[in-house]
Amino acid sequence: MKGYYFITDARLSRAGNVSDVQSALAAGVRVVQYRDKWADDAALIAEARLLRRLCQGAFFLINDRVEVALAVGADGVHLGQKDLSCREARRWLGAGKIIGITVNTMEQALEAARQGADYLGVAPIFATHTKPDAGAPAGLRLLREVRRRVNLPLIAIGGINQDNAPAVIAAGADGICAISAVVTRPDVQAAISGFQRLFG
Repeated sequence: MKGYYFITDARLSRAGNVSDVQSALAAGVRVVQYRDKWADDAALIAEARLLRRLCQGAFFLINDRVEVALAVGADGVHLGQKDLSCREARRWLGAGKIIGITVNTMEQALEAARQGADYLGVAPIFATHTKPDAGAPAGLRLLREVRRRVNLPLIAIGGINQDNAPAVIAAGADGICAISAVVTRPDVQAAISGFQRLFG
């Protein structure tokens, strides 16, 4: 989970999900989360299958949709607070799949850990326009507290850019995601590589 964590965004992307994922993999990304809240089920599954084939050597996760993850043979899912619980998702997916949970509070982080989450997405760290329903920024203080109290990989998401990413990493993030700072750029691979270098 260390390094840049890639999430697709078809609405923000200049080149499309397939091209973006290819660029992310070329930049050395090890985790790709497929998120598309606008496509119908048939289109979603078709594109997910294509992306799954591309992600050899990288973990391929589906956002929210456990049934899609099962249908395409994904490595796991990433769930929000309004989705299935981690415990319920584990019953569907089995012990060998990855389950990540987005958390906005310390209580949510502790509960996700109790339920057996494999990693946490701490979000939003800063104000973000990518996900309007993300809620108030959690800030670096929450990230530091979760790092201190939970022994799981932490992915920081929300409002992250090249300027504030070093502080996010210093606060304890194992990985970072900066959707608009990457997929809106003309060279997605170069943008991701810039973040990857921050991890040494």
